[in-house]
Amino acid sequence: MSAEAISENSAKSDFWDGVRLSMPVVVASAPFALLFGAIAVDNGFSVLEAFLMSALIFGGASQMVGIELFGQHVAPWLIVLSIFAVNFRHVLYSAGLGRRIAHWPVVQQAFGFFIMTDPQYAVSEARAQSGETVGFAWYLGLGLPVYVFWVIESALGAVFGKLIPETHALGIDFLLPIYFLGLVMGFRKRPLWLPVVVASAVASTIAYKTVGSPWHVSIGAVAGVLLAVILPPHHSGVGDRP
Repeated sequence: MSAEAISENSAKSDFWDGVRLSMPVVVASAPFALLFGAIAVDNGFSVLEAFLMSALIFGGASQMVGIELFGQHVAPWLIVLSIFAVNFRHVLYSAGLGRRIAHWPVVQQAFGFFIMTDPQYAVSEARAQSGETVGFAWYLGLGLPVYVFWVIESALGAVFGKLIPETHALGIDFLLPIYFLGLVMGFRKRPLWLPVVVASAVASTIAYKTVGSPWHVSIGAVAGVLLAVILPPHHSGVGDRP
């Protein structure tokens, strides 16, 4: 078998490994995509507009904030600022992910940043920490299904939104937070894990009670990053690697 054929088979294997890892995210995010489509239509969006918003923005929380503010006739600059506040954490994610994918061509990097989500960043970082390369085929398999299903389910939610029961009553709105918690726990052996998590949680809670949503998300993230920068790498707190 030629080196080219081996490389192609390896890329296919990496892609399907990524797809397999993406399935929990696809399942967990499905209720939110359907709910977004239903809420978008309730706020005056057409099915096409809801579809395009998911396809072009691809940011669940920021999309929710956007449609709520559009419905209240808020000034455009405030809508942009609010969406930026929700997505500010992705600036931090991009800084971390950029060093992992620096070997990709520029076009692939741009697409990788576009389809990046919270769990995709966490899984990619965990892969890099284990000593494995974050290749484009693997990353594509990890992110593309989430994107495709999000867009399709948003459209379905817009079309059949009136048939969706109250997600709070069913408890399905709790699926994604549980998945995120599992991702956070996956990093528990890393140095400074517990202090960073505690600092983020405390700052986010205080910000939620004082400043309000959606700023608490970014403020919590910044608090964790600042603590990680201030504390020395060899800090020996609970949860650190022995």
